[in-house]
Amino acid sequence: MYTVAKLAGAALLAAACTAAHAGNPRPEVIHWWTSSSEAAAVRTIADAYRKQGGVWSDSAIAGADQARAVAINRIVGGNPPMAAQFNTTKQFTDLVEQGMLNNVDDVAAREGWDKFLPAPILNVIRVNGHYYAVPVNIHMQAWMWYSKAAFQKAGISKEPASVDELFAALDKLKAAKIIPLAHGGQAWQENILFLSMLAHVGGTDLYLKVLRERDPAAINSPAFRKVLTTFKRLQSYVDPGAPGRNWNDATALVISGKAGMQIMGDWAKGEFAAARMTAGKEYGCIAGFNASSPYLIQGDAFVFPKTGNAQQIKYQKLLASTIVAPATQVSFNKLKGSIPIRGDVDASSMDHCARIGMQIMKDRTRHVGIGEVYLTPDQNGAMQDVLTAFWNTRMPVEKAQKGIAAALRNEQ
Repeated sequence: MYTVAKLAGAALLAAACTAAHAGNPRPEVIHWWTSSSEAAAVRTIADAYRKQGGVWSDSAIAGADQARAVAINRIVGGNPPMAAQFNTTKQFTDLVEQGMLNNVDDVAAREGWDKFLPAPILNVIRVNGHYYAVPVNIHMQAWMWYSKAAFQKAGISKEPASVDELFAALDKLKAAKIIPLAHGGQAWQENILFLSMLAHVGGTDLYLKVLRERDPAAINSPAFRKVLTTFKRLQSYVDPGAPGRNWNDATALVISGKAGMQIMGDWAKGEFAAARMTAGKEYGCIAGFNASSPYLIQGDAFVFPKTGNAQQIKYQKLLASTIVAPATQVSFNKLKGSIPIRGDVDASSMDHCARIGMQIMKDRTRHVGIGEVYLTPDQNGAMQDVLTAFWNTRMPVEKAQKGIAAALRNEQ
């Protein structure tokens, strides 16, 4: 994991090496969009950018952690790309603090980003009044996807409208010899299941007390204990092949009808689209069980490594402007499975689930960030370690509570 200290130590090397690459840097874009739907989506950005006169040298690296590691190594090593993908979280805070990113303040001011961006995103990309990243999309991490064919086979006549109805549906799927819950046994996927249960069982108030305020009393409360036991209960509906499975392979189980449900971000919708399935027809989507369910906002963003090269800076600003343009927002998000970062776009061509998400986004009281919006990478990683151990072992729930309280100590 990259810390401020490590970046500070590398900054001297970066300063020395940057001059060697400042003459004619490649307009390289590092990202991790490598699945079929993701690759198709990112091409819409590249094409729109090129039409505006930009130059895009593609560097797609499989795996978000790996792509970020490569980008950070390149930045601190003095050979930065023109732009690099991060999530709209605190992942790039160290780079900002070490002065390794260019801001795009003039683009943000000219186009009024502060008027249309939701607070959980705005509060991440804007640091000390400066805009250091351009958000690409809004993903919601806790969608529940289901196969209509699997539901029909299991005798489930309507989609679950409460947590109790969710487990009743999972029981019916198990009885019908269908994998109830498609899951990939990877730490970040278990974190998604946990956040989903924290949102839907605990509600907005407990969610924010645990993750934003990191309140020890809330973490050790009976209400949070119920969240954890509900999270662990989901494990009994996962098949033995889950450990190590990639998220898109779990989605493929739902697409084929071998599994009934998956709890995953709306990037999964891109896989349904690639399989030529229609939202609301062959598969269904549940964003929440009621009109007050928190909508867990996350997304992707591009940061712009520091450079003094005038042409490279011009490309960076052009890319930022192109990404937030309404036409780019619609074309990209239709393929990616996410929704646009702005609500003033024509949603008529978006799919059924996207329109549900866009309607929810009109209610600002439901805007809640994912855990990484409120937590440092170290805090988030420590919490994930506890959750994975709790999921995979017989750890008592009280020990999990204490572990999470320690992971989220109220320190900066």
